[in-house]
Amino acid sequence: MRVALLADTHGNLDGRIEQLVGDCDLAVHAGDIGNAAVLARLQPRQGRVLAVYGNNDSPRQWPSTDRELLQHLPEWRAYPLPGGTLVVIHGHQTPARDRHGWLRRRFPEARVLVYGHSHQLVVDTDVSPWVLNPGAAGRTRTHGGPSCLILEARASTWTVEAHRFTHHSHAPRARIA
Repeated sequence: MRVALLADTHGNLDGRIEQLVGDCDLAVHAGDIGNAAVLARLQPRQGRVLAVYGNNDSPRQWPSTDRELLQHLPEWRAYPLPGGTLVVIHGHQTPARDRHGWLRRRFPEARVLVYGHSHQLVVDTDVSPWVLNPGAAGRTRTHGGPSCLILEARASTWTVEAHRFTHHSHAPRARIA
């Protein structure tokens, strides 16, 4: 199963990331979405989009027409994948200093923990559960360009592929086991 992992769109989804999502089975947004249109543009093959709210996903910051959807977004959620469980949370609930340790202690049953908030692309697969931050998939504080991760989940092995786009080129790919 191919899973697109993204976060921190703040109302603007990069079109190249939108295209990558179309080649995946599932899309997971780790918060600071910005509006319902961002989620509507996520069109994975199986049509399933999981999302959690971030610290900027508040009624005051969303268009009034989108606020009903906002009420249904959870703080975190777990989702079973082939070979393990994915947990997604925005990450603003934890101090930055020991965020990965906190997440691992809070969700030890997960195989992968996905968070956003920092806008920094991070792939921490040295310790289980893995901790992944897809970076910012919009225009706000992208730290070198909009980015996302593609998780390939099989019953036996999982891999993560990082995608970062610049304004002038296509995404370089790095495969990380």
